[in-house]
Amino acid sequence: MTAAPATSAGPAPATSASSAPATGPAPATGPAPATGPAPATGPAPATGPFVGAAVTPRVEDAALLFGRGRFLDDLDPLPGALSAAVVRSPHPHARIRGVDTAAALGAPGVAAVIGPDEVAAELRPFPLSVKTPMPYHAGATSRARFVGEPVAVVVATDRYLAEDAAELVQVDYEPLPSVTDTAQALRDSAPLLHEGAASNVATDRTFTFGPVDEAFSRADHVISGEYSFPRYSSMPMECYSVVASWTDGADGLGPVVEAWANFHGPFSMVPVLAGALGLPVSRLRLHVPADIGGSFGIKAGIYPYVALMALASKHAGRPVRWTEDRIEHLLASSAGADRMMRFDAAVAADGTVTALRADLVDNVGAYLRPPEPSTLYRCFGNITGAYRIPAVQIRARAVVTNKMPTGLNRGFGGQQLYFGLERLMDKIAAGLGVDPAELRRRNLIGAGEFPYRTPSGGLYDSGNYELALDLALKNADYEALRARQRDVRERGEYYGVGIAAVVDPSATNIGYVGLATPAGIRVRGLGKSGSTEHVRVSVDLNGIVTVLLGTVPQGQGHATVARQVVADRLGLPLDQVRPVVEMDTATTPWTVTSGSYSSRFAPLLTSALADAADAVGATLRQAAGVMLGVRPDELELAGGSVRCRAEPDRAVPFRRAAGLVHWDPGALPEGVPATLYAEAAFTPPQAKAPSEDDQINSSLCYGFVADVVACRIDPCTLRISIEKLSTVHDAGTILNPVLLDGQVHGAIAHAVGGALLEEMRYADTGQPVAGTFMDYLCPTSAEVSFPLISDHVETPSPYTRLGAKGCGEGSSMSVPVALANAVADALAPLGIELNALPVHGNVLHHLLTEMSDQASRKGEQGGEKSHQEGVEPWH
Repeated sequence: MTAAPATSAGPAPATSASSAPATGPAPATGPAPATGPAPATGPAPATGPFVGAAVTPRVEDAALLFGRGRFLDDLDPLPGALSAAVVRSPHPHARIRGVDTAAALGAPGVAAVIGPDEVAAELRPFPLSVKTPMPYHAGATSRARFVGEPVAVVVATDRYLAEDAAELVQVDYEPLPSVTDTAQALRDSAPLLHEGAASNVATDRTFTFGPVDEAFSRADHVISGEYSFPRYSSMPMECYSVVASWTDGADGLGPVVEAWANFHGPFSMVPVLAGALGLPVSRLRLHVPADIGGSFGIKAGIYPYVALMALASKHAGRPVRWTEDRIEHLLASSAGADRMMRFDAAVAADGTVTALRADLVDNVGAYLRPPEPSTLYRCFGNITGAYRIPAVQIRARAVVTNKMPTGLNRGFGGQQLYFGLERLMDKIAAGLGVDPAELRRRNLIGAGEFPYRTPSGGLYDSGNYELALDLALKNADYEALRARQRDVRERGEYYGVGIAAVVDPSATNIGYVGLATPAGIRVRGLGKSGSTEHVRVSVDLNGIVTVLLGTVPQGQGHATVARQVVADRLGLPLDQVRPVVEMDTATTPWTVTSGSYSSRFAPLLTSALADAADAVGATLRQAAGVMLGVRPDELELAGGSVRCRAEPDRAVPFRRAAGLVHWDPGALPEGVPATLYAEAAFTPPQAKAPSEDDQINSSLCYGFVADVVACRIDPCTLRISIEKLSTVHDAGTILNPVLLDGQVHGAIAHAVGGALLEEMRYADTGQPVAGTFMDYLCPTSAEVSFPLISDHVETPSPYTRLGAKGCGEGSSMSVPVALANAVADALAPLGIELNALPVHGNVLHHLLTEMSDQASRKGEQGGEKSHQEGVEPWH
């Protein structure tokens, strides 16, 4: 991408509570809305404030640039570890009649082999998010249900010997009929994947909020669309890696499993993993290294391999390590769910959408692997997007097929939702003869309506959607793009302009998974909710501040921002704050909602950091008050000292105040604890479990993204070129504009891959056909070298301490459908609809051939032309 200079958004809009649709708690906490111009980029200030400044270089950069990154495959955390190789099913569906491991056990260097019998006898099925008779084990037991499913693990002195021995494992398979297509899997006649289930539907729920039927009966127009979103992944640089040890435990209290994995959460998977191992959580110790080699959701699916390697260690009597290769990753790691969906809109004569019906079917692969069905429900509160739609009906189904199980992928749930919703908005605009931008304006939630309660329970915290959309249109020079489109079409070329306007949820409330269980079955007192994040801040006797983060980042710059926040709260220079990024479930503060997913860091972790730093600061003011002879409430922390607000020259150095607490705690006022150590858990009250009527605020914060894309399709090669992308984000308070830009650019690149290139395709036989990077195409610099204008507005969240919202996923939700809308707009003169992704030359060839064949048949009957006048034949 070639980034153009961003134009200023001008003053950020103020938020205000509205009396009509807004319900729930008032914004009692958090900063006031920004009123000044957007922060400029440039060198970081020598002293604070640091939040909002372009603090570079990042804390994380030096180690990565000089080859000192701590990636798990480079580490030896459990000395004496043996190496493992995994034997995988070559069949999409097969009964396992027997496994002969004798030859493998006799091979050189082999210490152990485990297979279906050991997995079935010694590991339990993973606890599922939904009660369904579709048990999921760490490896295949009686059946293999997808190509690449682990069937056996061979442990040897090195990986080479383990791989050689793995080829000697003999598995007796009885192939069974398979199904990979979502629609086919729903049929009564489809092969049944799980013999204990009545069908391949793992969960099926219908929700109705508001007068849906009445709205449709009164509608001037009912406009419908059926859409398909593809299965694709994130392709991390380092694939899955695990080192695990199973021991009897020196304390005599039973087995202990210690494991290292490049896992990033959600840490709700820790009790899931412990349940499969048959251990209490206290007997499972999980470490995550500082660098995990990328993920963006995919490594949430690593935990079954932790269980497998722990079991292999139990049998080998030594720690076992395994690192996935790229072919294994493409076959059997994880991917975002492919979705089949239908949307129906009740539309008034002026284009206002009065009700929405959404029928969503996620293909989750062979098992409903936790945390699925998260993809179905993550965007439940924002199912109506950025629009004022008062009534909605949702049917949400997850279906199992003979594909690799799904999980989290950047923007999960939002990518799928907005592809259908924003394609539908374009269809409504076309049907009414209204410009797509104008149609959206008529339906956007107004700036004066926040906090805004959606019919499904979402509580949108702040925003000014029309301002952001108008800025994106202005930066794109929208009218000029439409004029260029008219000129290009006159030359017989295909040129389109696409728009997307989406709500970007962040700080997930894990309670949304409970919606998969009907309210009458949910056990009172055993609900799930929360967007909690933990952090620890301490000050040593020299005044050096240590910040311990358990957020397991994937490269986003958590340490850099954490240092900015704490330095500001304690009035220190950056070099006096030392962030430590590590995860050890035995020593690092964490909870089940911890982890690097769903854009949690900016809204949640920074809020916890502010609380912990403020608690430490309160003790320091007490100490300085003793030294200066003033009341603590008269003091402030600034400039590396604790000083009187009214007399800034009357001050003590920060380190002196810290030293008093450590060296002379008896001097502190009675009742003041002699500790410069604070652990904070930020738990926003807006994140509750689902209500009895199934409403839920599925995220704490809701940002906004508006995109305008212009694309050209070469009439000869059918190559799609992006000529311009204008994007505007509202992520609340901007913590570091350089890191915000990096998140936006990365999400755009990810989105371009999913829209134009990437797809985990399967043949009708159930065999994957994208097993290498020759077939699974990721975007390169060539595909993302296009003019980009990135801008922002700021409407701070009233529900977070700094007003920040997440920003790492919005473009991965909005850009795929914005590109699709642009391509569809380019093809509109031909009467072609685009209802699926990815879209590339092969897809366009098929669509145009199909259109040409249909036109030829009509022409034979009535003499109609196959192409519009003035458009050259694409072939």
